[in-house]
Amino acid sequence: MAFFNHPFINLVFIGIIALFPVVNPVGSAFMVSPFFEYLSTRDRKRAVIKIALYAFLICIVSLFAGQSILRLFGISIPIVQLAGGIMICKMGWEFLSSDAKETTDTEDLTQNDDISAYHHISGKLFYPITFPATTGAGTISVLFTLSAHGEAFGSPQYYINTGAILVSILVMCILIYVFYLNTRKIIQLLGPNGENVINRISAFLIFCVGLQIGFTGLKTILKL
Repeated sequence: MAFFNHPFINLVFIGIIALFPVVNPVGSAFMVSPFFEYLSTRDRKRAVIKIALYAFLICIVSLFAGQSILRLFGISIPIVQLAGGIMICKMGWEFLSSDAKETTDTEDLTQNDDISAYHHISGKLFYPITFPATTGAGTISVLFTLSAHGEAFGSPQYYINTGAILVSILVMCILIYVFYLNTRKIIQLLGPNGENVINRISAFLIFCVGLQIGFTGLKTILKL
């Protein structure tokens, strides 16, 4: 029990609890699953590793330099939320309205090899899959909050707090890797019709999540 009462362990749990709802690796995995539909297992693993790495880098930059970067450009968190929400809505709408070109795209991808399928989404691994779909404005806001402590740089408590946040980020990236890599197995158990239903529901949820994030940012801007 003494192990769990250690300040560092407590801070790690606080970080994981704070980051899990905004990253939401389970829900995000279903949301981005249409991107991986035509990838082989090897290429899917390759793509997911890159996504987890990008997510880790975004979190690290947000933790150590995010506030300075936003201040440099005069950008506030509500504006980031509004812009991120619009981008996610756009991604969801493209999935929802993909019926007209779905058969053509499917034929093009199935006639080519797996490398072509990977190259088809390689340019989307950072935007929009990693940012803002996986680690967006909500993640950045939480990291700003977690790092906004009053301990002076160089003090023992500063290193404890920062180390705990880094461990929390690493845990979230591992969860992203695990769920993103194995979502296809869950969807395949549902069969072709179930897979189509999941993809459509995922597209709708992407659109709704984008609206919610954008609305939260807009509401904060109007209050300001």
